[in-house]
Amino acid sequence: QAHLAESGGGSAQAGGSLRLSCEVSGSTYSSYCMGWFRQKPGQEREEVAVIDSDGWTNYEEFVKGRFTISQDNAKATLYLQMDSLTPEDSAMYYCAAAYLTYCNGGGGSLWYNPPKYWGQGTQVTVSS
Repeated sequence: QAHLAESGGGSAQAGGSLRLSCEVSGSTYSSYCMGWFRQKPGQEREEVAVIDSDGWTNYEEFVKGRFTISQDNAKATLYLQMDSLTPEDSAMYYCAAAYLTYCNGGGGSLWYNPPKYWGQGTQVTVSS
């Protein structure tokens, strides 16, 4: 099965930027939905952004215009470029994947099928 590993987290000042990476290894498929979640202490894990195997993307409203999800198939790596960071972006960020499916193009969840594979998480802390 697939294995996902995040990196690139750390600390930043408000208004700054960070780029998260997620390396994918093991058993994977050509058709997929992959994306990023985040979780703040004491709160439920929430969706951030998704991308499918055709490069189609979608974002939650609270990151639109600030975050960009992308992928490099040659490197088998998923990215999240985070710009204009605010303290509210502080969280543990996780990458996730669902194979043999699409992302959701309608309202509600960004995922048509829930992800089955998860990374271990990388911490992001934004100070004022």
